[in-house]
Amino acid sequence: MRRARHKFLGSIIPIPRQERESSPALNGSRRLPLFRLLTSHERGKAFVSQVGLGKLITGMDRGLQGMCVNERRRITVPPHLAYGSVGTGGLIPPDATLVYDILLLDIWNPEDKVQIRTISKPEICRRTTAVSDFIRYHYNGTLLTGEAFDSSHSRNTTYDTYLGQGDIIEGMDEGLQGMCVGERRIIIVPPFLAYGETGHGTNIPPQATLVFEVLLVDVFNPKDDVTAEVREMPKNCTRRTVTGDYIRYHYNGTFQDGTFFDSSYQRNRTYNTYIGMGYVIHGMDKALQGLCIGEKRRITIPPHMAYGEKGAGNLIPGSAVLIFDVHVIDFHNPKDSVDIRVTHKPQECNMTSEADDLIHYRYNCSLMDGTLLYSSDQFDSPSVTTLGASKVILGLEEGLKGMCVGERREVVVPPHWGHGEEGAVGVPGSAVLLFELELVQLQKGVPEGFMFVWLGEIPNPLFNALDLNGDKEVPLQEFSEFIKLQVKEGKGRLRPGVDIEGVVKDIFDNQDQNKDGKIVEDELKIKDDESEQVRRDEL
Repeated sequence: MRRARHKFLGSIIPIPRQERESSPALNGSRRLPLFRLLTSHERGKAFVSQVGLGKLITGMDRGLQGMCVNERRRITVPPHLAYGSVGTGGLIPPDATLVYDILLLDIWNPEDKVQIRTISKPEICRRTTAVSDFIRYHYNGTLLTGEAFDSSHSRNTTYDTYLGQGDIIEGMDEGLQGMCVGERRIIIVPPFLAYGETGHGTNIPPQATLVFEVLLVDVFNPKDDVTAEVREMPKNCTRRTVTGDYIRYHYNGTFQDGTFFDSSYQRNRTYNTYIGMGYVIHGMDKALQGLCIGEKRRITIPPHMAYGEKGAGNLIPGSAVLIFDVHVIDFHNPKDSVDIRVTHKPQECNMTSEADDLIHYRYNCSLMDGTLLYSSDQFDSPSVTTLGASKVILGLEEGLKGMCVGERREVVVPPHWGHGEEGAVGVPGSAVLLFELELVQLQKGVPEGFMFVWLGEIPNPLFNALDLNGDKEVPLQEFSEFIKLQVKEGKGRLRPGVDIEGVVKDIFDNQDQNKDGKIVEDELKIKDDESEQVRRDEL
């Protein structure tokens, strides 16, 4: 038989004649006063008893059997199944027929166990709760009648506890085991595994069966470490992150139940930090090591390696496990130099680029994730620059040195050789840049401050070489023809990329000291006598 809590309804007043005569149980009975019994309502608490064990009058023992919770019954008990010809306590007279209006509130058996009913469960369940785990869950608590006594949802906060350590009622300790994050359960706890004969506060009466609708939000164990699941790995990974590297990555941050809490994508900029130097939570510092550029990982961080019991403001609750889906954009080390890889080199390479050379080159400039930033293909002709003139970033300048015409290279430029922490128009701060280069044309240059240099021995005497017609004076036209002849024969070199006529005129004006439009031997000799550098600089 099952043990039941039930509620008696009624009062000590005579039963109306019409009701008495219409009742099969009372019809034909002796014409004695019939009374209603005082109710459990007046006592302010439900009546609790076992059924079928002789603890109730025989009529009630029989009348209560087969009832469901929340069922209402009127049980009419004749005297011989109640208190007979004796009555009881001065309250119930002899030969009294008793009428009970019953509402069954609860029912349980000493042999009952915790009942678990799964409402929903995630398709993928990588881990289930176990003894010593710390869990966070939401619940609605009701009695068997459906009357609510508590809810974590109404407080807008999870209930957080360890499992199997006696921190919660025994039935919940048992019912919460084996759950997956995101799983919903109904857990029915009999009174002897809940609050027993004393109940709890004003909301849970004695001997109450408790029904919990539970949603598991989070689970971890104090012994848990950071875990990382590789979601995508680039084909070529020649270098992995280490302590001291500076990394740029995108991430989505969620809790174990999938609830979103933060994302770098929403801000449209990467999260940038040094690795292993304490600038981020300990778990992330550890998980960011050993990654490749372009790699995608799911990183799970237990709270003792994240924000602990206190959480972080209104964003992250206490004791929350954090999940980060990370995409590595690039990383570098402050000690990195420019990395140059030759992808094609012509068989003949007699001349290579160096400082002061004027070069024409094609390029694509991308981030390390393949995002194209700039390209010379966007223009009608290749880019032009003079090496060593600080016209391009240092890393690109370094990558363009020592190239043959027709050579192609891939050049990786760390930010301290590029646009630094501030970045540039279209270039994010602290970005590592990848240049694909091809040298199209090379014109050898002259040192800074020079307009013309001799490539071999200087003619001696120089004036006689300049005076092509031997008339002892050299006008601008004759001077220009001489300089161009030296360039043509490979004996001298003008600064490339500038107006030749203008450069020759400047050199001529420097030699024509009296500004009469011609150079005589004495004018050239004065410059020649000052120093070799002046002679080279001026001519």
